[in-house]
Amino acid sequence: MYSTDPDVRKAYSADVSGLVMLPDAVARPTTTEEVQETLRKAASDRTSVTAAGGQTSTTGASITDKGVLLSVRAMDRILDVDREGRRAVVQPGVLLGDLNRAIADTGLHFAPDPTSEDDVTIGGAVACNASGARTLLYGATRAHVRSLEIVLANGERTHVGRSGLDKNTAGYAFAQDPVDWFIGSEGTLGVIVEAELTLTPLPAQVIGLGIPCTDEASALALVVAIRESADLRPRCIEYFDGFALQIAREHSGRGWATDAGALVYVEDTASAAGDVPLDAWLEIAEDHNAAGNMLVFDGEAALRDARKMRHAVPTTMNERGSARRPHGGRKVSTDWAVPYRRLAEAIGEARRLVDAADLAQPVVYGHAGNGHPHENFVAHDRDELERIEATVEATLRHVISLGGTVSAEHGIGKIKRRWLPLQASPMQIGVMRSVKRELDPLGILAPGNIL
Repeated sequence: MYSTDPDVRKAYSADVSGLVMLPDAVARPTTTEEVQETLRKAASDRTSVTAAGGQTSTTGASITDKGVLLSVRAMDRILDVDREGRRAVVQPGVLLGDLNRAIADTGLHFAPDPTSEDDVTIGGAVACNASGARTLLYGATRAHVRSLEIVLANGERTHVGRSGLDKNTAGYAFAQDPVDWFIGSEGTLGVIVEAELTLTPLPAQVIGLGIPCTDEASALALVVAIRESADLRPRCIEYFDGFALQIAREHSGRGWATDAGALVYVEDTASAAGDVPLDAWLEIAEDHNAAGNMLVFDGEAALRDARKMRHAVPTTMNERGSARRPHGGRKVSTDWAVPYRRLAEAIGEARRLVDAADLAQPVVYGHAGNGHPHENFVAHDRDELERIEATVEATLRHVISLGGTVSAEHGIGKIKRRWLPLQASPMQIGVMRSVKRELDPLGILAPGNIL
């Protein structure tokens, strides 16, 4: 049931967070019954169990140094696709990218789009309420989950789904759709073994546009203007600061946007008339000091290139961070968000705090349309890691004062647990603890995640 082989344990000891935790054992079930058996034995032995999928977590949520690491990666079957009902039923180990490729001929897709779609599993996406660039139009994973099959801490299997009612006043609102308890719970309340998902029609045409900007201020002003335009309805608005733009440029092998200090990348879909309003895009770019010609990504191959360009930024930063692990350092990535109109203010204060701490400025990129950037630092050693984390905490305090969140899409995991009380009140944390005790009275599921 469990493997204690040192090589197997090591293979599951790291995720994208930069942390390394060696589990005591690894379970690799292929069926729901095996998951149930694993949890029954764990409950009997008072052994902790941490579920994991593709282990793409940036917060240490998918690794553990206590008990069993339960990998659902081998549970990777697409069980049903209903084109008319626009739904799919899948096991938790299905990769998001594989699902979308498998259903492409139906004209449908699973709309949430974490950057690591070819590494992230559906189970992991649901457990962390993952999102991505297209969240601006489609929303995060939660909005696309109809029902879940869960194995609870005692090994019991249960089904939770949405009522579908237009009206319901039966008890507390948060208890009416218990499916929402598990979406974003990071494995602390149960193990997802099956998910029923809502599928969304593929757009007839998508064009990606890279808008070079003279500097950060112009780029962030452009983001607000796009969000508030009556003529434009992009499905994503992404931001690259000068450092991120340089990484993307080097990855592409092209010498474009060399005079730009920042870049805004958007994707627009065809209107009912069948056209993408390129004239409107040109006009808004010119009004905000575009630094040169727009980059146009037209067609699936070009859009894939744009996605690879975007993905090159976190991939490069992960590599730089991994190189510092032997010295006590690692990558430090933020996941905060503020109301989009306050993004420039938040980034400006974050940069001021970095300068005050005598640190190198981070690479800043991400989902600016949602007021949600990522700051990526590389701590070269333990001392610098401590200074970066202190600076991040100061930044988060300012973010909260602007009405923001400490985590917009990657969850809390182990790394951000210390910062959850900056945002959540003792009352809110108390309610979360009560739900945790009800569903996991022995406290064996995902120890260290969230609470």
